[in-house]
Amino acid sequence: MDFYEVVDNRRTVRDFKAEPVDMKVIKRILEAGLKAPTNDHLRNWEFVVINDKTEIEKVLKKIPKKVSEKRLDFIMNSMRLKDECQQKMYYDAIPKQFSMLRDGGCLVLPFFKQKSPLLAPKTLSSLNGFASIWCCIENIFLAAAAEGLACAMRIPMAAELEYLGEIIGNPKDYFMPCFLSIGYPSEETVTIEQKQVNIEEKIHINQW
Repeated sequence: MDFYEVVDNRRTVRDFKAEPVDMKVIKRILEAGLKAPTNDHLRNWEFVVINDKTEIEKVLKKIPKKVSEKRLDFIMNSMRLKDECQQKMYYDAIPKQFSMLRDGGCLVLPFFKQKSPLLAPKTLSSLNGFASIWCCIENIFLAAAAEGLACAMRIPMAAELEYLGEIIGNPKDYFMPCFLSIGYPSEETVTIEQKQVNIEEKIHINQW
């Protein structure tokens, strides 16, 4: 695929085949991540790759395995979403938060170095490391798509981060922005129609 085909084909997938991903491919994907822009030019990013299902379940221990319909309806009602595409996406995504991370070919935990408190930045510059790791993650998404693979991600809750710090042993000044599952999409994967956006309505020339 050329670059624009990769961009068009990149989709979040939450249903995976029970098929491992070759570590050579994972390394190639993560190497693409390392070529993303970085705030300090040092690429202070680290990756914990977990491909053993028992270890994956251990890492995901704090994520609920199932969400009841009643709970799902409560969450959706509290979000007050009005857009139909958005509603469909969340109705599919919320019940699969555990399974989409467990069932991929491997689980990747990306880390970036953050010296100042992430949730209490003094200036926008305090978030440079946070911005850079998301550039890295987007490269990973695109590289996975180029390999015929797909990704799913979850932003961790505070309790999940605290638990991970205990079992993964990452240094205190390294922070994990998301769980990242990489794998082969299932033939039965649910495809949610993307929100269509007209670029002409998003561009402002010289002033807003």
